[in-house]
Amino acid sequence: MRADVIVLGAGIVGVSSALHLQRRGRAVALIDRRGVAEETSYGNAGIIQREGVVPYAFPRDPLLIAQYALNLLPEASLHWSALPRIAPWLYRYWRASTPAQQAATARGAKPLIERCITEHEMLMAEAGALGYVRRTGYLRLYRSGQKLAAAIAKDKADREAYGVNFEAVDARAVAELEPHVQGTIAGGILMPDPVSVSDPAGVAQAYARLFAQRGGQILRGEARTLRQAPEGWQVSTSGGPVTAAAAVVATGPWADDVFRPLGYRYPLGIKRGYHMHYRAEGNASLSRPVLDAENGYVLAPMAAGIRLTTGVEFALRDAPPSPVQLARVEPRAREIFPLAERTEPEPWLGRRPCLPDMLPIIGPAPRHDGLWFNFGHHHLGFTLGPVTGRLLAEMMTAAAPFTDPSPYGATRFS
Repeated sequence: MRADVIVLGAGIVGVSSALHLQRRGRAVALIDRRGVAEETSYGNAGIIQREGVVPYAFPRDPLLIAQYALNLLPEASLHWSALPRIAPWLYRYWRASTPAQQAATARGAKPLIERCITEHEMLMAEAGALGYVRRTGYLRLYRSGQKLAAAIAKDKADREAYGVNFEAVDARAVAELEPHVQGTIAGGILMPDPVSVSDPAGVAQAYARLFAQRGGQILRGEARTLRQAPEGWQVSTSGGPVTAAAAVVATGPWADDVFRPLGYRYPLGIKRGYHMHYRAEGNASLSRPVLDAENGYVLAPMAAGIRLTTGVEFALRDAPPSPVQLARVEPRAREIFPLAERTEPEPWLGRRPCLPDMLPIIGPAPRHDGLWFNFGHHHLGFTLGPVTGRLLAEMMTAAAPFTDPSPYGATRFS
């Protein structure tokens, strides 16, 4: 089989890239070893983070670092057995988290974040997926007045620097926004600009159906079989080999399985995370995702129930599941919302692909004609899939890009 472009990875980034290339007249084969959105894109909190300009930084406070290292805080868990292999990446992440580097990352992220909802909604309208959307923002809760005050001060600085909107709300306003939130709550911060969806995997699958309806091919295949061929690039699939003049690596946390055999050494790290769905007690409900900011988990209303997503697990990508964070935060979640029983036998495990500066790589491979990258979206893969898919497609088709792509270039790690 021949195509113009092979897109490797059928998560939200790959599907969006395929759709945008198709829109620009390219015949695209979308290839994944599993189905659409069955890996990282399945398990997020479902928020399109219009406020997410400022990246998730490695802490600079030595006491906080020590607490994380000793696994004393619920929002992070470190596998000490993985440390020899992940320490170099952690060091680079720490170096990229200075205030100056954070500001540079925020400037780079802003053009993408500003368009994240617009680009999603364009695809949603075409795919018939607008019914998934909730325009209620999300809510960060604080149990401590002191920590709430510190968060408000930080958000004021972010609003002044980057235009990030927020609304500070007291305990009474929290109760009005979310009547079934309970327990001792000092107050919260409403982020009004983001939207959320009731099924992020369903959104990506709707995009894939649109891609197929327009003539795109979705095939099962192994990205690690990608190789250069006389016609450009070739990959093996269940339907036979597919060749194309160009190939896109959009395999998220598995991108290094493709780029390393080709001689590239990008510092791709992995932050793992878990989720579980619960039934709510009685008629309890949530109108929007709720982040317990002091414990690092999110409760998100989903079609499948109330989804509890954990913070970050620093471990080897393919290590067996160890959902200790879920066990630690579930009792805390029950303190603020009446969760009933779990609805699944085992927690879901996902892997976030992270580069040290918390910006993705989008653009051409430096040493291989026809090879393109779109990976490393860290905590914002669902948020940034459509907008980075558009930027990549503009670059690949020699159209004027909507923003300067240089902050996302692969050569920044040369």
